[in-house]
Amino acid sequence: MEAIITIVGFLGAGKTTLLKHLIINYINNNWNPFIILNDYENANLDALQLTDKIKPKWIRALTGSCICCSGINELRNYVNRIPERTNGITLIEANGTSDACSLMEFLCVGLNDRFLPPIQIGVVDVKNWQKREKHNELEANQIQVASLIILTHIEKTTANRQTQVIKELKKLNPFAKILTMDTIDISILPGLTPSKNKAQLLNHQKAHWSSCSCDLPTLPNLNCINYICQTLPKSILRVKGCTQIGDEKKYTYFERNPDGEVYVRPFNGIPITGPKLLTIGPNSKLSLLKKVIKESLD
Repeated sequence: MEAIITIVGFLGAGKTTLLKHLIINYINNNWNPFIILNDYENANLDALQLTDKIKPKWIRALTGSCICCSGINELRNYVNRIPERTNGITLIEANGTSDACSLMEFLCVGLNDRFLPPIQIGVVDVKNWQKREKHNELEANQIQVASLIILTHIEKTTANRQTQVIKELKKLNPFAKILTMDTIDISILPGLTPSKNKAQLLNHQKAHWSSCSCDLPTLPNLNCINYICQTLPKSILRVKGCTQIGDEKKYTYFERNPDGEVYVRPFNGIPITGPKLLTIGPNSKLSLLKKVIKESLD
């Protein structure tokens, strides 16, 4: 039977980094992973970044709906149509606002018999854990039914901070294993069992933030990226973009995490939807995106 592993966690916690780590390790150990990515805006942008690690036919992008509620039927249909493979394993990355408890409850219903009951990995950014103010409830919800919790961004924290976060995680979910990315033994993941932890109910509609995307022209230099990321308001929790810089033929990808950190790196290939600027969070409006892009060029 094929294992299904869902990866959940707050925006910018490191879910995609973990997903890449798992893909590489499973392929190196003769497994055949199938990947499903979910995002509010243009999941294809992230999906394309995985094609240097796995063939595109083994990746599906689910855009514009939330897989823990409105998108659950589409997700379930995707899973049930996954081709049978020797040593197959399915990895699902949920969007950063998913209600992890509802996702597990709904996904378990209606799957083909060839799949094991889904298990969940919760990704926790140790540096920013429970520093989300009004979003703390959502972040805490995302680890309550995890069978495994992966700690990220620990290199930016003290030993006392790590101890404090682990203590809080164990209080919320005493049954989950807690590891770091470099200590994962991928062979144990398919054998994990669904969590028996009793989770607190979450009004998930609170986390259905607005999202927006617009075309992004070629930018003259990297200063434009910094301007865009620094000017968009903090209420917008996630900023992503992909475009060409100056006369460069290759594309550049950038993102701003909820804590304001900006990362810029080469983009793998050509974006199939064209160069885009994407935002997730309150005040994500097309007029604002266009205004900030224009200002960056001026």
